[in-house]
Amino acid sequence: MVPNQQNKTEQKNLTWWKLSLVGIGAIIGTGFFLGSSIAIKQGGPASLIAFFLAAIATYIVFDSLAKMTASHPTKGSFRSYAKKAFGRWAGFSNGWVYWSSELLIMGSQLTALGIFSRFWFPNTPLWIFASIYGVLGIIVILTGLSGFERFENISAVIKVAAILMFIIVAGAAIFGLLDGNRPDRSFTYSYEGLFPNGVVGFWTAMIFAFYAFGGIEVMGIMANDLKDPKQAPKSGSLMLLTLVTIYCTSLFLAIYLVSWDKFTADESPFVISLDNYSLAFVPHVFNGALIIAGFSTMVASLYAITTILNTLAKDGDAPFFFAKTGKRNIPFRALGLTICGLILSIVASLLLPDKIFEYFTTAAGLMLLYTWLFILLSYRKLVKIGGFGKMKSFLGILLIGIAVSGTLFDSTSRPGFFVSLLFIGLIGMVTLKMRTKWKQEPPKKEPPTSLFEKK
Repeated sequence: MVPNQQNKTEQKNLTWWKLSLVGIGAIIGTGFFLGSSIAIKQGGPASLIAFFLAAIATYIVFDSLAKMTASHPTKGSFRSYAKKAFGRWAGFSNGWVYWSSELLIMGSQLTALGIFSRFWFPNTPLWIFASIYGVLGIIVILTGLSGFERFENISAVIKVAAILMFIIVAGAAIFGLLDGNRPDRSFTYSYEGLFPNGVVGFWTAMIFAFYAFGGIEVMGIMANDLKDPKQAPKSGSLMLLTLVTIYCTSLFLAIYLVSWDKFTADESPFVISLDNYSLAFVPHVFNGALIIAGFSTMVASLYAITTILNTLAKDGDAPFFFAKTGKRNIPFRALGLTICGLILSIVASLLLPDKIFEYFTTAAGLMLLYTWLFILLSYRKLVKIGGFGKMKSFLGILLIGIAVSGTLFDSTSRPGFFVSLLFIGLIGMVTLKMRTKWKQEPPKKEPPTSLFEKK
């Protein structure tokens, strides 16, 4: 088929280091530039430990997904592996959980982009900015895989450069090069100094550390287009090593300069920590970084859920109408449905009360972590692993479970947890109804599990 031939042509252009850049571009977003402030506010200086633990869990999840991709590359990525491991119900439910969660997140990202843009244009209505960024995102997707890849590579470089700029400026401040005075460390190396809100505060901060690493699913989907899929684990290692280094270094400097209780959910920790210095350019630079970060993660989500919807349709888990692809192997019909859902999400974000929509977006973030759990469970089922591998995957499941359960102890996150269960319940009911239909269909031959290499 022509689409497959086009896809093979595009595959030759994606190397492992380019995939690493795409991952960095897809992951560094408002979850880090803004969400880290909430993590610090709740967990204190110990929130750095939360980011480190979240990085370990992220590595375990992506390494598992990358090894499955190396053994058996497939367009549906984690959804296809869930289907192979546990049956059609798992592939169906995973695909629609991911699609609906990312759609809600994109609506909130577009609204956030409008708020950031009003920093410079305060009198412009939010819906205008949301519409502009939505159209620009669709244009990037219409350039095809190569255009999307180039855009994410450029945005990754810009975002890393912004964080490195903060590290240099904050380092200069700590050594007294900005105003001639060396600031005192804002915390002490004691239990009270590191855990000012106790273990519970640290527990509730874990979820926000995980949000800063959201986006590895996009890397998993694109890993199928690598020249050599066996190099997927290498790309994940480079990506996570880069993120952990710049995340922890920049946050440590921010916490060093300003006491943990000065951080707020409305402002980036990098702006707050340099507020005492006469640096008029800092708010503008990081507002620009927030816009680029939010836009690139929104585009990555748009690419991912359009691809997932297309593979759902090809597998008969969505109307076959959405399975067709056009020029540059772009699934225009699937993209059309995604655009309709995106418009509804933007309207909901603008019309619903802030708290209610916040519950939906929190639920969407939790649903992504449920997808991560399924990746680990699929890996344990499909790949023969030894004792260390089992311990590693169990550690990943445990860390994700700790992060999710921590939302029960936070009054602002708790409703989102129950809303996520409601979404899971609704998709579960649809899945049960679909199973009746599937039983009436002739059975399809599935490829044998021996396609997965022994690990």
